[in-house]
Amino acid sequence: MTAGIVGYGVHIPIYRIRVEDIARVWNEDAESIKKGLGIKEKSVPGRDEDAATIAVEAARRAVRHAGIDAHSIGAIYVGSESHPYAVKPTATIVSAALEAGNRLMAADLEFACKAGTAGLQMVMGLIDSGMIKYGMSIGSDTSQGRPGDALEYTASAGGGAFILGREKNEIIADIIKTVSFTSDTPDFWRREGAGFPSHGGRFTGEPGYFRHIVHATKMLFEETGFKNSDFDYAVFHQPNGKFPIGVAAQLGFTDAQIKNGLLTPIIGNTYSGASMIGLAATLDVARPGQKILVTSFGSGAGSDSFAIEVTDNIESKRKNLEKVMDIVNKDRTYIDYSVYLKNRNSIRKT
Repeated sequence: MTAGIVGYGVHIPIYRIRVEDIARVWNEDAESIKKGLGIKEKSVPGRDEDAATIAVEAARRAVRHAGIDAHSIGAIYVGSESHPYAVKPTATIVSAALEAGNRLMAADLEFACKAGTAGLQMVMGLIDSGMIKYGMSIGSDTSQGRPGDALEYTASAGGGAFILGREKNEIIADIIKTVSFTSDTPDFWRREGAGFPSHGGRFTGEPGYFRHIVHATKMLFEETGFKNSDFDYAVFHQPNGKFPIGVAAQLGFTDAQIKNGLLTPIIGNTYSGASMIGLAATLDVARPGQKILVTSFGSGAGSDSFAIEVTDNIESKRKNLEKVMDIVNKDRTYIDYSVYLKNRNSIRKT
């Protein structure tokens, strides 16, 4: 494969709500919830933030990091479960904000939490075929959780954008191989017009999350000859803080291999952004020659798995980089449950 990562960017809203503040409203034991879900707090969008504004901020950072002219981007794909318009693409909003011009392909994607990585695969195909020089895929969400539901503790907001290219002197990480594993598994869904998603509890872990991530990762091992110890880092989709630790152990990865990309305990589940942000945080610390495994998961259900190798170019591009943990911690502002509801448009003036 010729496509590789030439730049990336992340955006996380500044607002946070702690597990204790949600649990207090529903008379639940916060310590049990934190232990059970492996989460302490989550990000919350501001009143003026949605999946489009988050995608724009992440995309702008990615362009700055890549050091390219936005006009040279030939495709933009935005994956999300929370596009602000039912009919009106988020991708065109991003292209306009970047002033990328009109000579490009643009589309919105939806495959639960793996729409961003599906976009990466599409961009890879376009680059490898010679149709475009650069392409961008974004995973961005202001994810929904019904008040009082377990999802309310984890559903958060954030996004990650990646620009792929084919010029070897620009690529900071080569994508060696990608594979996918897909099935029709009704573990999580939201019907048209519904305000909140539903989930089939007994399908969530198995045969949902664990089956798909394990199969996709093992397929990648088979097709590349790699094994778990060949990777310096691993990033798995993180609907909570416990599942990625569990699937890592099941596949023989250590806590040290996944700790840099495991952000759900402090920002929650950013849905389409989760794997993208985890990969970005890992690239922030990775050194030339190191290998990264990424396996996403989207309910409904499917997983995309990637083998990535960091190049020497990563060091020279760090000067244009806003690191993920700096963005996570910058201007962090805690809010109570009533402000949280207002920011989520759950309460408003008539």
